[in-house]
Amino acid sequence: MCVAIPAWAQKAVLSVDPRAALVCQGETVSFRCRVVSGSQPVQLEWKRTNNQPLADNVKVGPDGSVLTIAFARLSNQGQYRCIAINAQGKTTITASLTIKQPPKVRVKPSSPVTVRVGGAVSLECQASGRLRPSITWLKEEAGRETTLACAITYLCDKEGSAEQRVELRLADGTVAPKATVRQADMTAVEGQTVTMHCQASGFPTPGISWSKLRAPLPWQHREEGGTLTLTNVGRQDSGQYICNATNSAGYSEDYVQLEVDTPPYATTVPDQVTARRGDSLRLQCIAHGSHPISFHWSRVGGAAMSSGAKTKDSVLLIGQLKVSDSGMYKCVASNHIGSSEALAMVSVKGELRPSLEFMFVHLTSGPDVTQHSSSRL
Repeated sequence: MCVAIPAWAQKAVLSVDPRAALVCQGETVSFRCRVVSGSQPVQLEWKRTNNQPLADNVKVGPDGSVLTIAFARLSNQGQYRCIAINAQGKTTITASLTIKQPPKVRVKPSSPVTVRVGGAVSLECQASGRLRPSITWLKEEAGRETTLACAITYLCDKEGSAEQRVELRLADGTVAPKATVRQADMTAVEGQTVTMHCQASGFPTPGISWSKLRAPLPWQHREEGGTLTLTNVGRQDSGQYICNATNSAGYSEDYVQLEVDTPPYATTVPDQVTARRGDSLRLQCIAHGSHPISFHWSRVGGAAMSSGAKTKDSVLLIGQLKVSDSGMYKCVASNHIGSSEALAMVSVKGELRPSLEFMFVHLTSGPDVTQHSSSRL
């Protein structure tokens, strides 16, 4: 005997659009997960199939149904799972993302190539990848130095280009070095690994070294060829890094400016307050990190703020405290990297501060007439 299970007593049935997407690097793509049927309410969430956390350029919409990958990069490639949870259990559906990689260019033999005056040289340019490129050779001359470039163009929704240079050197002369960094301005988030690349032309082959302006290189650094790698960067690693290229004909420098962004770290001053009913309260939230930083005050546990509470920047002010204002207050400091919370405990006692009562006597004319009144301070 078959028994039909009503929709309100079923696990969620899902669909995802698109099931697979093929995009170029730098493009933005979205996957939408939809509940076709099943008992409500249904909670939606997205995860990588390899259980790795979602990358910093991957965002999920407020209701959990839409996954958006902005400025896609190679590390975003792979499968993503939409997970639906209701009272009957869990259901998943998978979407796949493939990133089109630009062609890789390689010239044989690699730079530099030394030739004798009047001699011949043969160079081969190779381009690999799924995108079919067109290849062009370019030539630049500067005195005794000649540079050939294998330049390719390819189409990935919009036109892109890449090139590989090879330097030809005359065997009977020297060429002063010229240092060139791949990226002059870099931004990183605290804790990330940063890699800086520098190339140098010249003859004899220049030696490449790295230094930092007005400071030593971070102790967690590694130099290999023209590459400088900084691991677990912090705010103190921000600054200007110098690529130095040197040979017997001279030296050359190029520069990389690094900015390290950090999430806020919040504290409250004071973090514990004891006051009497009728006193005023002033709490300040102090946060260190990348600016701009915004602040939000609330009460822990969901209690409403006092009607007399005011906030100004990072400061919370309450003019006249009531016993009901006792409790834990929370400051949340946020910037474009993350957020941080800090707590302050406020205890308001019920008794008023001691007052001073005095009496004054006011005499008026007339027989046996005396009036008096009292006041309290």
